[in-house]
Amino acid sequence: MRRGKDVQQQFTEREVNGVVVVAAAGAVDMLTAPQLQEVIAAVIERKPAGLIIDLTDVDFLASAGMQVLMVTRNLVAGTIRLAVVADGPATSRPLKITGVADYIDLFSSLDVALNNLAG
Repeated sequence: MRRGKDVQQQFTEREVNGVVVVAAAGAVDMLTAPQLQEVIAAVIERKPAGLIIDLTDVDFLASAGMQVLMVTRNLVAGTIRLAVVADGPATSRPLKITGVADYIDLFSSLDVALNNLAG
């Protein structure tokens, strides 16, 4: 696991048909979660039609990362459609075990999430 990666490389953003996809890579922990929250806050200010947080390339999701997801859910509630892409033991499992998945729409792939928000 590589630590000390440049934040700009760890969090990327792109737009797909009015939906902004924020992708994270590596560890989302107490050191990197604040930067993820900043990236997401900047996206929310632009009021996109939807927001997808893609955790496909995340190999460690700490409680600080899960807190970012819940804060984001509360910030966009009723205004911006939110989806999270998480599949596998490092991401979807902790989200399900902690109950976060009960409050946030989880999808197994970016394509599935994009299709859901488009529909």
